[in-house]
Amino acid sequence: MGQTMTTTGPMAGSKELLRDKAWARWTALGLLAFAMFCSYVFMDVLSPIKDLLQSERGWNSTAFGTMQGSETFLNVFIFFLIFAGIILDKMGVRFTAVLSGAVMLVGASINWYALTDSFIGSALDVWFTNHLNHIPVFDQLGVSPFYEGMPASAKLSAVGFMIFGCGVEMAGITVSRGIVKWFKGREMALAMGSEMALARLGVATCMIFSPMFAEMGGKVDVSRSVAFGVVLLMIALIMFIVYFFMDRKLDAQTGEAEEKDDPFKISDLGKILSSLGFWLVALLCVLYYSAIFPFQKYAVNMLQCNIDFTPLPAGSFWGSEAVTYIQYVIMLVVAATAFAGNFARNKGAKAALFSISVLSLICYCWMGYQAQSAGAIFAVFPLLAVGITPILGKYVDYKGKAATMLVLGSLLLIACHLTFAFILPMFKGNAAGGVAVAYVTILVLGASFSLVPASLWPSVPKLVDAKIIGSAYALIFWIQNIGLWLFPMLIGKVLTSTNTDIEAQVAAGQMTQEVASVSYNYTWALVMLACLGVAALLIGLYLKVVDKKKHLGLELPNVADTSVVKKEIEESEVESAEG
Repeated sequence: MGQTMTTTGPMAGSKELLRDKAWARWTALGLLAFAMFCSYVFMDVLSPIKDLLQSERGWNSTAFGTMQGSETFLNVFIFFLIFAGIILDKMGVRFTAVLSGAVMLVGASINWYALTDSFIGSALDVWFTNHLNHIPVFDQLGVSPFYEGMPASAKLSAVGFMIFGCGVEMAGITVSRGIVKWFKGREMALAMGSEMALARLGVATCMIFSPMFAEMGGKVDVSRSVAFGVVLLMIALIMFIVYFFMDRKLDAQTGEAEEKDDPFKISDLGKILSSLGFWLVALLCVLYYSAIFPFQKYAVNMLQCNIDFTPLPAGSFWGSEAVTYIQYVIMLVVAATAFAGNFARNKGAKAALFSISVLSLICYCWMGYQAQSAGAIFAVFPLLAVGITPILGKYVDYKGKAATMLVLGSLLLIACHLTFAFILPMFKGNAAGGVAVAYVTILVLGASFSLVPASLWPSVPKLVDAKIIGSAYALIFWIQNIGLWLFPMLIGKVLTSTNTDIEAQVAAGQMTQEVASVSYNYTWALVMLACLGVAALLIGLYLKVVDKKKHLGLELPNVADTSVVKKEIEESEVESAEG
């Protein structure tokens, strides 16, 4: 019983643990958060160069979408997400963190090799061209990650992305568990918010740097972008290894075995699946995230197809690498000041930080327009989310209205996708107007991205018993992965089927791959994503009705629940001390 006293924080007569030192626990968070930042960079590293993949490697939209959807294939159909939870439970945070880093790196390295010039004409190129054109059972079910005629480089990239996807999902649940271990009873909400903010900046990072590396030196090489992601994943693995030794030292101090999650139990499924509230939240999750993450993979190309970007003259300052680095620094200033402004206690400091953030954002947007870069324009997507996520989280904690926020988030999602579908194309030929509409819409979409997660995830504990919360989250993640697997492929297929004239002109030699890659009409693909928002809106409204009828507490603040939990923990500590 005495051990319990040493693990819950500094007490009278207890030994100060490593996690009791602010520098140590924030260093541990930094290691985990930067590793996730690196994984987010690689996750979308090919998204801003879809046009180059078509012109350099012959990937049409179907091939691109199939390859991108492969990331979650093993998690969904081989249930690796469930196995990852079991590994975490049996082996603990340290081992699973290092394993996830190694798996991500292996998958990324395969993905990189598939896009190198060395792969072209190799024995592997020939093998992948002649094989994996028909996968028994999966073809019959219509869920195969390959298809006949798919470029060999796209097939091997898909294999690598599948492996990477297993690692990144494993890393995600491991990092969350690690944060709980180091920040239990302390600044856990701030720690999780900080980790999420840094991870989201990975999306902006790849949008800015991936095109730069692909076109570096005036010679296009898409493998350089992937190599950039691979190097970051090497660093991520090093971060996990350093964390391994920090975490081991903490356990040596406590004298305890690693804290582990409750295992996923099949017997829990009945309890979870019988909850109407759970099903509504799970469906909201898969619908909403399916309209956001798959869209990220096509967003840059969508902007290229709808905005007339002016080619910059050779040697132009705005087309130089220096501009890319300056923009990135300004982007970091926007994110850092917006995030820090939420926690400034002095009103003057808060106003100053937010003012710097807004002015820096305006400067960034102006530079993005001058650089004529679709990747730099879409990179603003996570910036507003980084700034307002703490505000929204605090509002839900103290004021409630989680179900209402889900509805509002869905409305914003619908408005943004319909704006991209019908309003943005109206500015074709008016680059300044198109860029302005794009910036505003992307920022609002980022705000929507903050509204839903801030209210969605804290709602789950109110819908299922605390003893099966781990199983509930595992099931939600699995359901979410189905959408993340399906919709990148669907978007690609919709683009191909609604742009048959482009495919025909390329086949007839009347249009080059370079021109074709920026000529797609995205209207119906965006309408499909807007329909996901409509479905999410209807479910959100129904959830409000169910909440009012069954008193689920979704509209109530979380602080009361937190107080009860805190009181129970304190009582448990007193009992342990007395024991």
